[in-house]
Amino acid sequence: MKIISKLRFMKHLYVQVLCAIALGVLLGLMRPETGIEMKFLGDTFLSLLKMLIGPMIFTTVVLGISNSGNLKKAGRVGVKSLIYFETVSNIALAVGLIAVNVLKPGKGFNIDPASLDPTPILEYTKKAETTSMFDFIKNIIPKTFVEAFTGSGDLLQVLFLAILFGYAISKLDGKAKVVRDMMEALSQIFFKIIHLLMHFAPLGAFGAMAFTIGKYGTQSFGPLLSLMGTFYLTCFIFIFFVLGFVAKLAGFSIFRFIQYIKEELLTVLGTSSSESVLLPMMEKLEKLGCSKSVVGLVVPTGYSFNLDGTNIYLTIAAVFIAQALNIELTLFDQLKFLLVATITSQGASGVTGAGFITLAATLTVIPSVPVAGLALIFGIDRFMSEARAITNTIGNGVAAVVISRWEKELNVILLDKELSRHQKQF
Repeated sequence: MKIISKLRFMKHLYVQVLCAIALGVLLGLMRPETGIEMKFLGDTFLSLLKMLIGPMIFTTVVLGISNSGNLKKAGRVGVKSLIYFETVSNIALAVGLIAVNVLKPGKGFNIDPASLDPTPILEYTKKAETTSMFDFIKNIIPKTFVEAFTGSGDLLQVLFLAILFGYAISKLDGKAKVVRDMMEALSQIFFKIIHLLMHFAPLGAFGAMAFTIGKYGTQSFGPLLSLMGTFYLTCFIFIFFVLGFVAKLAGFSIFRFIQYIKEELLTVLGTSSSESVLLPMMEKLEKLGCSKSVVGLVVPTGYSFNLDGTNIYLTIAAVFIAQALNIELTLFDQLKFLLVATITSQGASGVTGAGFITLAATLTVIPSVPVAGLALIFGIDRFMSEARAITNTIGNGVAAVVISRWEKELNVILLDKELSRHQKQF
């Protein structure tokens, strides 16, 4: 009976992902070369999911607007979402800035700027050179309708088209019922495909973790562990104190909520990408009692405008580089960076590496800090991307519940029931 019980336990996706992560770490440590070769598993899994992200967000947002009953409601939800996103995102930036100034993880490194080798980061700085703080506005409009789905993969373009499409359907009333029904059917088909693909999440997590450990190892961290420790601690504080306080105001426990989405968080941990669980998160939030129309508007938008983990990373990493190079940043320098980061952090994708590119672009506002300083954290960026993605995922989940309650479209009884049921299962 005990063996049967253990086998049933292994049927849970989060258990499979957790085991896969552990196996990936072991392979990366014991056979680094083989671990690096496993990268294709993680890349393939993410590619399978990413091919559906654009179409899925498009249909979801279109349905969210067209099913909201009226355009005033859709506009109201949009405005509330942006107010919430900007407020919480700015708090995340400020928390990161305070933490790095208090803990000073870069102090004592005494790195000579002339000794920095910019070669490892040329790929990222090249992309950052074409990214000004207003580029995200310019890039919202695709050249063609199809390009939004086949081009650079910028979710802002998909959101822009979805808003226009949803608006048009709402204005046509019953004339566009056929199109709305088709969108509903497509959305359900995409969800079914995602359910199928999530069975491969353990393989993706195994490959990504084996590659990370195999390529970068753990012995090369050295003093950079202080930066990782500062970042992980700050994310922990932000999640359980800032988001915890927000959750309490909305009437639920952040601990129980994290327990409720543990499967999704473990998948994010393995793949280092919050986009890998975008659709499962939306489905779970609806089961939790959140309004489908609110979830359909808030969550996809949040993946471009509510990246709390990325914001914390931006301020901590930038000031850390200055500390490591013994460059004194004035209060004005840090506030200027904070102001620009509020803009450049918007529209950053949840894909691994996007935070590094955004950091490279934002760092240019402080001329005294060389962009080549990014080479100092290049080796451990991958290990910080997990915390970024997890914080982003939790932040977007909390936002959907909060705004649903703000709109008076949260089933509080169902919320308590679902959170309690998963707490007992755990």
